Amino acid sequence: QVQLVESGGGLVQAGGSLRLSCAASGSMFSPNAMGWYRQAPGKKRELVARINSGGTTNYADSVKGRFTISRDNAKNTLYLQMNSLKPEDTGVYYCNADYPDRSSSDFTVRYWGQGTQVTVSS
Repeated sequence: QVQLVESGGGLVQAGGSLRLSCAASGSMFSPNAMGWYRQAPGKKRELVARINSGGTTNYADSVKGRFTISRDNAKNTLYLQMNSLKPEDTGVYYCNADYPDRSSSDFTVRYWGQGTQVTVSS
């Protein structure tokens, strides 16, 4: 049973930094890909950054140059370093991990963490 637990959220002033962590447990295998999503009040959940098993990354245009996603496969942990934070970055940040389907290698199963609140004040 895969579980994802986020940590590192909090309150920070504009221009500050935060580092989010996501610890994955319950699987003998590493995820195919992991990512961070966020949801602001009144808005849909959106992609922030993703990283695949080979280390290839993808970022939303709004965070390019400010955020860095990384993973430690030995620790089964995902990170998001957030620098130069803006009030627009405020929201609940969710960790995602995609694993191969146990019954079919052609499909993946997506898991989500509980979310961690990030608030950036002006």
